[in-house]
Amino acid sequence: MSEESAAKPRGGALKWALWGAAAIGVAAVVYIIAQSATKPPESQGVNKTAVAVSGPSSGAAPEAGETHDVAKKLEHSGDGVAPPAYVFFDANGKKLTPASFKGKVVVMNVWATWCAPCKLEMPTLAKLAEAYAGKPVEVVAVSIDKPDALEQAKAFIAQNAPLKLYNDPEAKLPWALKPPASGMPTTLILGKDGLEHGRISGEADWSGAGAKAVIDKVLAES
Repeated sequence: MSEESAAKPRGGALKWALWGAAAIGVAAVVYIIAQSATKPPESQGVNKTAVAVSGPSSGAAPEAGETHDVAKKLEHSGDGVAPPAYVFFDANGKKLTPASFKGKVVVMNVWATWCAPCKLEMPTLAKLAEAYAGKPVEVVAVSIDKPDALEQAKAFIAQNAPLKLYNDPEAKLPWALKPPASGMPTTLILGKDGLEHGRISGEADWSGAGAKAVIDKVLAES
């Protein structure tokens, strides 16, 4: 047998082997895609809470602003717990703690000028304060800006009347909460009894119907 004729079978076998490997590879890719499409979100590492607030249970796309709805984002990790007797200050330097507002429903917002979501939601907190003017509801926006940024914080709050400036110059309030804040901004809702009745992690729309429903409920309960 010539060398030329001996090479042909070997070349043909190699060719078929390569085609077979390619076919197996395509089948594997198709299988992986099919499995990914059928697995529930939590098995793919998606946070369940994020899925829950991103849209209705029907799977439809969320309405505009729905992901910031207070009623949908409300958490209850610290319900029934009194906030820490942590000292912060008003614009005149007076020492206060969350208990200083006992007897009112308190919306205590922890924010900072370097926090973009905090600044985005602040006008909606101002609208909430306006809506409950004359009622036992107090919006307490506590800045954790350091002293060198305090003037900037004052100027920003002045643009969001009727809110007042409160400041935690040591910036330890988020970690003093029980459980600690999971991000910025964090907003606690305290009842007239001084106990936590819910909290929001992240930006929310405090001017919407969902926020008013939550506040009215706490007013009636506490």
